[in-house]
Amino acid sequence: MALNAQHAAFLNVIRAIPEGWVMSYGSVARAAGLPRHARHVGVALKHLPEGSDVPWWRVVNGEGRISPRGLDGSDDLQRVLLQAEGISFGDSGRIDLRRFGWGER
Repeated sequence: MALNAQHAAFLNVIRAIPEGWVMSYGSVARAAGLPRHARHVGVALKHLPEGSDVPWWRVVNGEGRISPRGLDGSDDLQRVLLQAEGISFGDSGRIDLRRFGWGER
């Protein structure tokens, strides 16, 4: 899939998320100047080439949860990568976006 301008804008925002922080799909879309395009952020991430420098694991849903993607193990990997950056999950599996949300405040 060719990278379009919309996807490039999303990926630029995601590259700017500092280590130890997360953004929701909706916040990424708003920061890219495309509010109400949260689903398109997910599409852009789905089509990342292997070895990409985009820190995809720093994008979570609006509830502060990892969005399930299937049986490929990426959900577990995302949690491990986030925890390695110091992000903690509550008992319900949520990340406190007030604490760890970049641009979520």
